[in-house]
Amino acid sequence: MLKKLYKKAGLDTPKIDFDPETGILIIEGKSFPPDVKEFYADVLEWLDEYMQKPAPQTELTLKLDYFNTASSKIILDILYKMEDLYKSGQPVIVKWYYPEDDEDMKETGLEYAEIIKVPFKQISYTYTFE
Repeated sequence: MLKKLYKKAGLDTPKIDFDPETGILIIEGKSFPPDVKEFYADVLEWLDEYMQKPAPQTELTLKLDYFNTASSKIILDILYKMEDLYKSGQPVIVKWYYPEDDEDMKETGLEYAEIIKVPFKQISYTYTFE
C-alpha cells in the first residue's frame, strides 16, 4: 500500500502533500531548491507508483508563489504524468492557483494548460500575508 507523501515547506522548497487514498495531490509554496532533481526525486517515484493503482479520481493542486526554471521543468514532468493518467481513462483535474495580481503566474498556468491535455482549472486568489 502506497503511503501518503508529505514534505513540510522550506524557505526554498514547497509543501508536498500527496494522499493516495483521496487522490488529492498538493504542491504549494516556493520552489527553487539548490538541487531540484534531488528534491523532487521521491515525488516523481511516488507518482510512478501511484499511477499503478490511482484513486478513483486525481486532483493535482499547484499553488506556487514562485518557482525557478529548473522547477518549471519538473512541474511539467509532473503534469505529463497527470496527462498519462488521464489518457489511461482515469478522471484527473489540475487546479492552478495564482495570485490575482500576478500576470506571469497566470500566463504560466495558461501555457501549461495548452501543453498538457487534461482538465485544467485556473483559480485566482488574493495573496494574504500570515
